[in-house]
Amino acid sequence: MSLLKRIEQNQGGGGQQGGTPSSPAPQQSGGGQSGSGGDNSRLSSLQARRVSAPVTSPQAGTYFDLKTRVQNKLLAEIDPSMDISKTEEVKKTIQDLFEQILTEENIVLSRPERARLFEQIAAEILGLGPLQTLLEDDSITEIMVNGPKNIFIERKGKIHRVPITFEGNDHVMRIIDRIVAPLGRRIDESSPYVDARLQDGSRVNAVIPPISLVGPVLTIRKFSKNPISVDQLIQFGSISQEAVQFLKACVEARLNIIISGGTGSGKTTLLNVMSSFIPADERILTIENAAELQLRQEHVVTLESRPPNIEGRGEVTIRDLVINALRMRPERIIVGECRGGETLDMLQAMNTGHDGSMTTAHANTPRDAISRIETMCLMAGMDLPVRAIREQISSAVDVICQQERMRDGTRKVTTITEVSGMEGDVITMTDIFTFEQSGVENGQVVGRLRPTGLRPKFMDKIEAAGIHLPPSIFGIGERRRY
Repeated sequence: MSLLKRIEQNQGGGGQQGGTPSSPAPQQSGGGQSGSGGDNSRLSSLQARRVSAPVTSPQAGTYFDLKTRVQNKLLAEIDPSMDISKTEEVKKTIQDLFEQILTEENIVLSRPERARLFEQIAAEILGLGPLQTLLEDDSITEIMVNGPKNIFIERKGKIHRVPITFEGNDHVMRIIDRIVAPLGRRIDESSPYVDARLQDGSRVNAVIPPISLVGPVLTIRKFSKNPISVDQLIQFGSISQEAVQFLKACVEARLNIIISGGTGSGKTTLLNVMSSFIPADERILTIENAAELQLRQEHVVTLESRPPNIEGRGEVTIRDLVINALRMRPERIIVGECRGGETLDMLQAMNTGHDGSMTTAHANTPRDAISRIETMCLMAGMDLPVRAIREQISSAVDVICQQERMRDGTRKVTTITEVSGMEGDVITMTDIFTFEQSGVENGQVVGRLRPTGLRPKFMDKIEAAGIHLPPSIFGIGERRRY
């Protein structure tokens, strides 16, 4: 985005960007405006239940006025043709002009106040305003904006409120526009929610009025600058060394794997780690709604779905991409998440020579994951009998890896299950590893992912790939230790 666009956004205070209205709905403050008395009473009751925003002091109001005045004057003096991608150069220019304006207007500030004011103004022009400091904090994994005055973060699996606010709904909308516009996406009354990503790959979801009754809502799942490694997962207690060795063998032997779990349970992180086991000489196609996978192999093609434009045209779904991917000579297909009819195409790809493919799905247990896959296959609109779908699943899926966020906020692999076949109309499954919780110490869940003592039926595939796993990985011959 050019600096000129940024200036238009800041000075317009709710102007349009790329045909996207900055404030598509009335402000919700003061009970909100609505077309009917029923809606007013609904908003009033909602206001009563809402967490109260911090009280603004007169000093804060004076500081805000000063910030706005300096910022507007600074924007008026900046050369709009500057290349905003040269962040350090632009920031140095902004700092010089900032110091000049303070001198010309005889504004006296202490050194900490001056630094704070400059960082806030620079964040408005170059970054994402009040969120910029949160984005730069590596200990924060999630940022949740519930309207302009209520901002929460997740740190170490726990949610905390932070003393940061936006100026109002328009301010939040400008930040949302700044995120989605460069991606060719839009958010307005006709399309009041959107999935997007930041330049660093962080996943973004935005919902605005009239869908949201608390003002614009923004959720950012931060993208780790340094991807979590296998050793770190073991160190965190998320998975055992034996389970990692087993999963590595499964990936190298080209078994099809589904990672299931709830929201925020760490499915994408585990998928990233497992994808690192794929040999470097294979062609990998990744398919996602908002690209966030961090594959380090050399031969990776990343595909991203696209929503319809303002005329309702041009939509490219995950299912479209899965079908098209089959024509791109993939050796492995990785779908960020199966949510609908594309699941049937994914299963067919797994069954037609694209072994070693992986995806994630939302489910509470491996058995629930099978049920969800059945349901999503039916969403494809094909009039298939349930038995036919189950046969597809049992022949396509080899392993289901269950991930869970525990009560203490930690993420752990709780079950690794083999899909072993069918008995009658029922898909049979065998747990290879299960998490055994031994207790809770100082608020931390204590336990270990242990082998069940059973060898999977697909061991011949692993051995055919030249991989030999010792029986001790499965707890065979050593079960007395447990």
